[in-house]
Amino acid sequence: MPKNESLTGPSPLSTLTLQRGASRGLSEQLRLLIEQAISEGRLQPGTRLPSCRDLAAQLGVARGTVRASYDMLVDGQFLQARGAAGTFVSPLPPLKPAGNDANCKSLHPDGIEEYEAPPLTFQMGIPASDAFPAKVWLRILQRQTRMQVSRPASYPDPRGSLALRQALVAYLAVARGLRCQADQIIITSGYAGAMGLIGLAMNFQGKKAWLEDPGFWVARRAVEALHVTPVAVPVDAEGLQVATGISRAPDAAFALVTPGQQAPLGITMSLVRRHELLNWASQEQRWIIEDDYLGELQPGNRAAPALAALDSEGRVLHIGTFSKTLTPQLRLGFMVVPPALTTRFGEVCALLAPASSGLLHNAVAEFLRDGHFMRHLRRMKRVYHERLEQMIAALHPHFPDLQRAGLAVIVRLPAGTPDEAIAQQAVEWGMAPSPLSIWYQQAGQRGAGLVLGAAHLPREGYARSAERLKALVDAQAVSP
Repeated sequence: MPKNESLTGPSPLSTLTLQRGASRGLSEQLRLLIEQAISEGRLQPGTRLPSCRDLAAQLGVARGTVRASYDMLVDGQFLQARGAAGTFVSPLPPLKPAGNDANCKSLHPDGIEEYEAPPLTFQMGIPASDAFPAKVWLRILQRQTRMQVSRPASYPDPRGSLALRQALVAYLAVARGLRCQADQIIITSGYAGAMGLIGLAMNFQGKKAWLEDPGFWVARRAVEALHVTPVAVPVDAEGLQVATGISRAPDAAFALVTPGQQAPLGITMSLVRRHELLNWASQEQRWIIEDDYLGELQPGNRAAPALAALDSEGRVLHIGTFSKTLTPQLRLGFMVVPPALTTRFGEVCALLAPASSGLLHNAVAEFLRDGHFMRHLRRMKRVYHERLEQMIAALHPHFPDLQRAGLAVIVRLPAGTPDEAIAQQAVEWGMAPSPLSIWYQQAGQRGAGLVLGAAHLPREGYARSAERLKALVDAQAVSP
């Protein structure tokens, strides 16, 4: 234990204690202790502090240590330096932010994964980083960087690079059956950026919206942040039950759906349901927000066309991202808006939410134009299919009740099993299953289970992780 050295005498700082060998430096310790003494009123406004020489002698530290602490406190407006007169506690302490750390909430209080953390086994939403064509991407990025710095400086198009929007026109026509023009496409900072743009442009505040139940819990939070009331609409083997949505909220302003690969059940919306949904939007002059979640990576030989490809009345706002197909580090997505909304969305982009770096856009555009993206998708589908089969083979001996859900697997658990607690504990073992219960909006309909992604292959394979997950589930099952 490091030896404590404390001040003595009648000084107001006589209660301060420094610890040598602690993780914090001595100057930082002293700064925090003086700041605490001021905040608690033990050092009153206007109090003169000992000189750097005197305080250093009492503490047995270098004069520079005390001077560094005083300088930091002066910069923070806790102290005032008055030259030869000395250093004094400020007459008015600096304003403190309301609340405290205990009241601060996580950005995703229901989530398990942390931002900027490496991917874990069973984690959803993170692509296989070992399958990313890093060399090709780096070469393209370097070439685009050289081209960018050689051009005259100018403000980029707030809707995003024209090169990328044109490349997406060609890609979407081939891969998603969606025919559009470049001025209908807006480059966004991922899915969240697209939802933010919709909130700014569409004036949905105070209205209702249909949401799939179960459905992506972050989407539900996003809708609530837009001051829209989410209405849970059940999902069956054909997708969103449109008739139930009409009965529960006939006045809903829009429906938010994942028709390509429903999250989390992995269902592809049937053609009949697609037409029902489009007819409702057309007849009632409502809107459909299509989250093309994993649309390009649907199991099978060819992905189903986008819902927007069937939209002849201009009622679908199509959202796609590169987070699941390339990497979430790009924070890059796009929207395809109906022709009648291009001017409105273009103005919102120009005034309030312009697109991100044109350099990044042009690099992705070249990646698309030169065919690298399509080749990458073919490889990803093959890799994911192999890993999904390996994961199922490892899980099945421990969890016979498995449900395939697109590129994920759902492990159903007995009713009442605390799947959120299991998911939290799994993180300590390098696993990040998603608790199924948080995907449900209606409490009475919630099912217990774990949603497992197959993208991240652990070094030792899935067998060891499956055993650990089974042990965690069994431990919760026998708990009172």
